[in-house]
Amino acid sequence: MPKLLTIAEMLALEAAANAAGVSNAQLMENAGRAVAEAVLARLGDDLDAHKIVVLCGKGNNGGDGLVAAHYLSNAGARITVYGAQPFDETDSKIKRLREKSVFMIDAANDQHWRTLNNLLNSATLVIDAVFGTGARQPLGGPGAELLRATASILNARAPRPLGVAVDCPSGLHCDTGALDALSLPADLTITFAAAKRGHFAFPGAEVVGELLIADIGIPPELLTAYPVELADAPTARALLPPRPRNAHKGVFGKALIIAGSFNYTGAAYLAGAGAYRTGAGLVTLSVPDEIHSIVAAQLPEATWLTRDEALAAAPNYTACLIGPGLGHSREAHDFLQKLLKGSQIVRLGFGGRESESERRATPLPPLVLDADALRLLAALPNWPQLLPSHSVLTPHPGEMAALTGEDKAKLQTDRVATALKYAQLWGHVVVLKGAFTVIAAPDGRATVLPFATAALARAGTGDVLAGMMVGLLAQGLAPYSAAVAAAYLHARAGERAAQTHGQTTSVLASDVLAEVKETLREMMAE
Repeated sequence: MPKLLTIAEMLALEAAANAAGVSNAQLMENAGRAVAEAVLARLGDDLDAHKIVVLCGKGNNGGDGLVAAHYLSNAGARITVYGAQPFDETDSKIKRLREKSVFMIDAANDQHWRTLNNLLNSATLVIDAVFGTGARQPLGGPGAELLRATASILNARAPRPLGVAVDCPSGLHCDTGALDALSLPADLTITFAAAKRGHFAFPGAEVVGELLIADIGIPPELLTAYPVELADAPTARALLPPRPRNAHKGVFGKALIIAGSFNYTGAAYLAGAGAYRTGAGLVTLSVPDEIHSIVAAQLPEATWLTRDEALAAAPNYTACLIGPGLGHSREAHDFLQKLLKGSQIVRLGFGGRESESERRATPLPPLVLDADALRLLAALPNWPQLLPSHSVLTPHPGEMAALTGEDKAKLQTDRVATALKYAQLWGHVVVLKGAFTVIAAPDGRATVLPFATAALARAGTGDVLAGMMVGLLAQGLAPYSAAVAAAYLHARAGERAAQTHGQTTSVLASDVLAEVKETLREMMAE
């Protein structure tokens, strides 16, 4: 998987590359070439139809832009370089552009931005190489004035030219995602060696556009030291369990789902169907008697247990999910406490006979705790110690606040740090849901999903996700791997549902569920 770095980590990586024999000059040359190649791939063969303006600052980002201009000019593109400040004529990058007669002008020699106005009004593509990852907010100086003038000109133009950002849109804080008021939105951002945290944090993520991670010659082994990764399709596909032709249902595991209540009938169905759609061999649901007939009619493939039967039977399953639609009643609270801690009477059958059984002597299977179970869990003293090792917790920000006792807004300030902190503190896998969901493991690994879609901002989509996780967990995947694979597959299914409907407004949880099978087929074919 691609890595996801902080600004400090990227600086350390570049220093390590220097120590390994890759100079900063070579890194810049590779970066600029990568930008040019990405632009040329976008424009296709008809370069004569395009006019490209490269906006350059004075730092390394501007240097990347000058190198990109060189390679674009070599390819036959019509290029203009516009500098925020006068060019350093002793710079070898400037000299080779002069030798190729590339038109270059700077703001100091452009009265009232007249040349900039003419260039931008005829441009088909604008490359933003003004400020990079080292810029401080608020932006100031000549670079800020260039961005202000550029925004004024482009805002009066329709349609806007294609925008390409070098490393990041100028003014995006590459750790926090904070966005300067002068930032230019990009259609395509080409970043180098690894994605940056700020690319996947709002509000900055709104202006990144498509993100391309370019290889700039940093030895791959240097990247292995960084534990935070960006999920991608090849990695998610590799995590999926095999499906041998000679298998029987026992090969694919048994998932127990304890879910549903009178108020949340559909949650049990969505979770159960999610577990089956990700390949579980047998899915058993435990729901209250009063909704059993409703849910059973929706999911005839499932088997069923009463709540009390589930308490005794849980150790016989390869994975267990508790929480979707469980409710916050005293009965739900007592059930969770019994499941995790104590002895109880086992009542057999839906309204049938009763008998007594001793509390299980065997431990619980791997657990996924979702939704209402998380809020109920927060009320239990020392709850992290009650769970099987590396249980999977799937909180949204509000549930994370309940589990931690911290302010929700504070937890959202650095979602990666939040997920990692509590995964390590609790000893369990944390899936911090939301735009760019973060999955963190107790050993310090974390994976960020590259998805943010309103299609998943709908009741029930979390139930589908929890079911998918327990389905993969039941098939023998390690908890962290099951969480990463299910979350990636679920998010892609959400995007497919939005594409099917042509918008996100009308997407329901059942639509996301319906897209899981096609998303799996699509991923397998890639």
